Parts: sequence; structure tokens; C-alpha cells
Amino acid sequence: MSLRRSAMELTAELVARVERTEPDPGPMPGQPDPTEADLEATAAALLTSRPDGPLWLFAYGSLIWKPELEHLEARQAVAHGWHRRFCMRLTRWRGTREVPGLMMALDRGGSCAGLAYRLPDADPHGQLVRLLVRETDSRRPTNVPRWMRLATPNGPLHALAFVASPEGANYAGRLPQRVVARTLARAAGHWGSGAQYLYNTVAQLEAHGIRDRNLWALQARVAKEIRALTLPVAA
Repeated sequence: MSLRRSAMELTAELVARVERTEPDPGPMPGQPDPTEADLEATAAALLTSRPDGPLWLFAYGSLIWKPELEHLEARQAVAHGWHRRFCMRLTRWRGTREVPGLMMALDRGGSCAGLAYRLPDADPHGQLVRLLVRETDSRRPTNVPRWMRLATPNGPLHALAFVASPEGANYAGRLPQRVVARTLARAAGHWGSGAQYLYNTVAQLEAHGIRDRNLWALQARVAKEIRALTLPVAA
């Protein structure tokens, strides 16, 4: 007899209370977007160091519920030595300069369960450029690509993953969970809210039978924050 998994406290209804879009303010002064030449050069360098075998991508956050590319196969996978952390400060996308947001990246330590996607063999350079356009936050990026070894039920494989760079312009480091929860409950940008980002990620991980205990605790705190923010004012 299987055990029934508990339901998320952060619901679609709670997310809708704080969901909004804000105008894109563009890059911060001194943090220009990467140029097309930058992205092309990064893709070429990645292909030069690419491990043998199929092209795999490790999805641990929004790439699970909003894949950028077509994939031929998906496997559950674990990255050892890395864990999810809301350690990227956002002043656009899911935050603004006035109310900055946070996004997840892989940071050092622990382990992270997610999905490995096998990408088509055709045009690997073009596929990598598309990923870099989506994931690269500035010319001094915080979310940087690297090849890493993953454990899967079918054996180990090497995949491309995006990890946090402490030298990145938007690296926020280790923040208390209460600070992360307050931020996600309040911040939004032209891609939507931080609460939506968290909700979609946790819901999709649950759908694949993956429970990240830190994200599970965080979604409960964000739900509590939103309830407190949106309580009706007493007459």
C-alpha cells in the first residue's frame, strides 16, 4: 500500500493573489547583457570540452516545467556535490530594481535530484546558444554552464548544467529561508512572480516523484507569507 503524499500549502489560488507582470527595466548599469558574439563563443567553448556521447541537459528548476528545447528522452538524475539554492538576485525577469527577486541555481554541496533530458543530435551549437540566451544573466554571469556527471537509474552520464558562480554580478550567497520566503512572496517582473516560479518547480518535482525537503519547507513559508500579505483589512 503506497503512502499518500501531503498536499502543497502553496496553491495556485495563493499564487494568483500576488501574480502580476512588471515592465522590463533592462540591465542594471554596469551589467550589460551578453552580446551575440559572447554567446556564440561560450557555445563553441562548451562543444570543445563536451564529453563523448549524446547531448544531455540537467533540469532542476524552470527547465523541468518550461523546457527551452525539444528532448528525445527524460531520466531522473542526481547531481552529487550540488544543491538547489535561491542564490541569484534578480532586478528583472522575476523581480525589479525596487523589489528584487531571487532565482535558483546549483550551488556547491549536497545533492540535487532532477531530470536529465537527451537533446537531438542535430545542431548542438544552435541548441546551446538558445539555452545560453535564456539562462545567461549578464556579461559577468552568475548562472554559468558546465558539464557534470549525473547518476541515473540507467547508469552515469554527463550533462550540461547551469551552476552558480560566486564571482557573478548577481550572486546572493546563502540567505536565511525566511528572507527567501519574504522575497518570493513579494517580487515579480516581466516573466511573472517568484511565487509562481517556486510553485511550478515544486509541483513538477512532485509530479515526477521528487521531493526536495528544502523547497517543500520553503513553499509552506511562502504560502504563509502570502496569506499574511493578502488578509482582508478589518473594518
